[in-house]
Amino acid sequence: MSADQEEAPAELARLWRLPVSASGLGRPAALDTERVVRTGVELADRDGLAGATLPKIAKELGVSPMSLYRHVGSKDELLVLMRDLALGVPPEVETAPGRWRAGLRQWTVAQRLVNHDRPWLPRLPIAGPPMGPHEIAWMEAGLGALSGTELDWAAKVGSLTLLSGYVRHASLLAQEHAQGRSETGLSQEEAERAYGRTLARLITPDRFPQVALLFSAGLFEAAPDGAYDDPATDHDFVFGLERVLDGIAVAVDRARTGTGEGAATEGATP
Repeated sequence: MSADQEEAPAELARLWRLPVSASGLGRPAALDTERVVRTGVELADRDGLAGATLPKIAKELGVSPMSLYRHVGSKDELLVLMRDLALGVPPEVETAPGRWRAGLRQWTVAQRLVNHDRPWLPRLPIAGPPMGPHEIAWMEAGLGALSGTELDWAAKVGSLTLLSGYVRHASLLAQEHAQGRSETGLSQEEAERAYGRTLARLITPDRFPQVALLFSAGLFEAAPDGAYDDPATDHDFVFGLERVLDGIAVAVDRARTGTGEGAATEGATP
């Protein structure tokens, strides 16, 4: 073990699963941080975040709750550990010069899919900047996508923060919409059609001229059944993502030209 590892705070050592010195001879412990955190993630996947408390993890493992504190320091630390493990390994993204947009798109869509598969994940509080090995791996992948640009480090980190924030917002909004529809039995497409037809009868051009034009355009009738089944191709998510990438494209172009002005040269097409 290196001196740096020996000096790492206990929380960071657990997050990175750094080896610890054996306390003595004998059988290895049946319980460790990895097993505790993995069980927490499995419970959250099955029962939601409320199902992944320390007492419920202890019950699942058949141990006393107090025994877990040797491996997880607190409830807040458990959430940090679970977040990092649940994120998993990032995708391989485009890193070729001139392909930063495709790389960031892959990076962002992958985050959206992780949040879709684990809806409890975007509901975790953000305790601070990325600290865990999986979080750092995602950062590495995102920075790799931007490595062929002339953005400075602050702009690169800002771009990744912006995209991650967009994914978090889109994921939570999708969950809230789904929860709102849960008692109606309607799909998102059916709910949008019902919404459009109901409001079209109430909105008059003299009071809401632009909204009246919107509802008369048939937008809410347009989505075919199943259009929202894949969160990676959901129209609203993709539209917002491309607009965020448009903004980053402006910053990339300004960094390239060094003028502080200029239109994006890579364009806005997917």
